[in-house]
Amino acid sequence: MVDTAWPTTFEAASPIAAPPPDVRQAEMVAIACQFAPTAGSHETMVGGLHLMRADGPGERLPAVYDPGVVVVLQGRKQARLGNEVLGYDPLHHLVVSVTMLPTSQIVEASPEAPYLCLRLTADTSELASLLLDAGPAATPSTSAPALDRGLQVARSSPAMLDAVLRLLRLLRTPADAPVLAPLAKREIFYRVLTGELGHRLRALAIAESHAQRIARAIELVKRRYAEPLRIDDVAEAAHMSASSLHQHFKQVTSMSPLQYQKKLRLHRARQLMMAEGLDAAVAAHRVGYESPSQFSREYRRLFGAPPRTEIQQALGTVAATR
Repeated sequence: MVDTAWPTTFEAASPIAAPPPDVRQAEMVAIACQFAPTAGSHETMVGGLHLMRADGPGERLPAVYDPGVVVVLQGRKQARLGNEVLGYDPLHHLVVSVTMLPTSQIVEASPEAPYLCLRLTADTSELASLLLDAGPAATPSTSAPALDRGLQVARSSPAMLDAVLRLLRLLRTPADAPVLAPLAKREIFYRVLTGELGHRLRALAIAESHAQRIARAIELVKRRYAEPLRIDDVAEAAHMSASSLHQHFKQVTSMSPLQYQKKLRLHRARQLMMAEGLDAAVAAHRVGYESPSQFSREYRRLFGAPPRTEIQQALGTVAATR
């Protein structure tokens, strides 16, 4: 039997050493606290830039990570993909190459020192344009496998943190943002592309690469999540055989296409119940379930409680943080 217990300390979950004190961090944290004054996700005036905040440790919860770059400013968090645990902490960044569905948990946060991070959405066409200007990687990786997990973490370089700080400063000078924010965002992605995780974003932007084919398959499943899933249709969209699709899909996401679709359905149903106040039966039907009882069983298996109970608990937690 696989031991699914989570590490009791952050060090056990991640080989990344704690960074030294950095003067940039204090300013980035101050700006993030100003524009994310309460717990939750905060959209900013800069397109594609979101700030996330949590004022205390949380439970392990299923999550949706959309493609992009995440820079942790303060606090610590863990994400589980299958039996793998990935830890990330201040001044490190995550590269999310495709929409991922991990289980995540904030492990270090407090009202005095909240967990803070920023997320910058990745656009494949913009990445492709940047690749043309950046040219080939200076030191191509020969040891990296053809496909990696769609979620990875690395230490942020000083040059990347400089660009992140400039982007955050623009939140305080909104008149400058329309001109300067695109430049700062472009530099951040350039620093990622030229860093140790750059090959993941490069692979995503290269036409007909395995990474791009799996990304197309994931996008198809996302668009048709409420419909019956035919693996042959997904394989055709990815230009792969069904067996090759299954192998590579699992290599990237840690789950099969059918498991991925089921998690997407449950996440979407949860969003509908929380945002629109739908009851479980209506939400289940909306996302493609024919059996409310099956929906309730699978919802409880993923979120830890029946739909009504879990939604009431989640709404109560949100209200308590306001």
